[in-house]
Amino acid sequence: MSGDHHRTPRRPASCGALTVDIQQVLDVCLQRSVEAEFRYDPASPLVVTVRLAPEGCPGVVWHLGRDLLHHGMRALSGLGDVQVWPSCLDAPATAWLRLGGTEEAALFELPVHPLLEWLEVTYQVVPAGTELEPVDWGALTAWWSEAPEVPSD
Repeated sequence: MSGDHHRTPRRPASCGALTVDIQQVLDVCLQRSVEAEFRYDPASPLVVTVRLAPEGCPGVVWHLGRDLLHHGMRALSGLGDVQVWPSCLDAPATAWLRLGGTEEAALFELPVHPLLEWLEVTYQVVPAGTELEPVDWGALTAWWSEAPEVPSD
């Protein structure tokens, strides 16, 4: 058996960040600009990290599913605390991002074009469907079966 057979595929360290100004909807007629930085790390290939930094406020970081964000540019995507959907189904220039639970949530308007271009780069770095290829399932299964049992009360 060749030593190369079990080698984990190497992925680039990152594919750059996208920084855009997005709009937070505060009320029917009131919005504020928020700097949003989207990052993708091939070491965590299922996730896009977004840092939202409203002026004069501390930034907050959310972790979004990459596929959820991508699908949300064209159709309703997500459940619960993260939802994304296009503002218009015909030719969306913007999409909506809702973050938060049922009690409190924030609504943001995202520019579709730069996000889709950036997401396309992430899919060139780690193609859809290959995100979990580097996982050594045999080693993970062996570790899990050897893990000590946690006593239940």
